[in-house]
Amino acid sequence: MTKAELYKELNYVNHSRDKRLKYANLVIDNPELVVPLLEILFDVDDKISCRAAWVFEFMCGEKLEAIIPFLDTFTEHINKVHLDSAVRPVAKVCEYITKTNYGKTDHLIKAHLTEKHKEKIIEACFDWMINDEKVAAKAYSMVSLYLLGTEYDWIYPELTLILERDFQFQSAAFKARARQILKKIKK
Repeated sequence: MTKAELYKELNYVNHSRDKRLKYANLVIDNPELVVPLLEILFDVDDKISCRAAWVFEFMCGEKLEAIIPFLDTFTEHINKVHLDSAVRPVAKVCEYITKTNYGKTDHLIKAHLTEKHKEKIIEACFDWMINDEKVAAKAYSMVSLYLLGTEYDWIYPELTLILERDFQFQSAAFKARARQILKKIKK
């Protein structure tokens, strides 16, 4: 399947779990599609990029190790994503990566996630926290930053400052996640 054919197929992807999973499995079964999928995802002004992001998120949710050869590309471009429907799945992939990296079980991500990758994820997550993003992207970013803060001691003071500053202006969902994260930080 060419990039043009994949682009055309992404028109059939919608919010349904079945469709996103169907196309995620297509990419998992055909790893040569990851490059064109990422190219479409990072064509950030095209509305189809959101659909590529949904598929990429599901691909990573099903088989996170599939991202390993593309960690450089992914982390290099995540800060460019700006459409709400694409930011949320990209932030979720960052959460998948950090949860796996700092989890108790062995995973190939731990051997391949570099300092540079972590720095790019930190930068993107802080951007999502301070910008006017939807609550889901902020919630995924909080978790990623909390986990990265176990390694980078400067993160917790910055994250605490942002959470406490924004607390009163945010939604109930934000407040609930922020309370959890602040409680963990203060332990």
